[in-house]
Amino acid sequence: VQLQAYGGGLVQAGGSLRLSCSASGRAFVTYVMGWFRQAPGKEREFVAAITWNSVSRYADSVKGRFTLSRDNAKNTVYLEMNSLKPEDTAVYCCTAREGGIYYSSVDYKSWGQGTLVTVSS
Repeated sequence: VQLQAYGGGLVQAGGSLRLSCSASGRAFVTYVMGWFRQAPGKEREFVAAITWNSVSRYADSVKGRFTLSRDNAKNTVYLEMNSLKPEDTAVYCCTAREGGIYYSSVDYKSWGQGTLVTVSS
């Protein structure tokens, strides 16, 4: 599956952004879709993931602020990010895998290009 991410940018603390990730190729509906992020000098970390039937999981650091959804008809997932904090600044990458939700990036094989989110204080 090929992935294309959209929607990064610069936002002030407390603001909102929506990231999108569109998929092409094999049957999108069978994939778990997820987002990871990597801040400068830090390891890539799990942000959120969603199953084909919209069961979602979130990192504790974003729970209650971020919402992940998917539109299987459009082969797209959406990450709504609210109450953004400077520590959310990172390159966000969408990813996909078959099977269940995993929390390590090594368990995901398909990756889109990253999109930069910068939150100013």
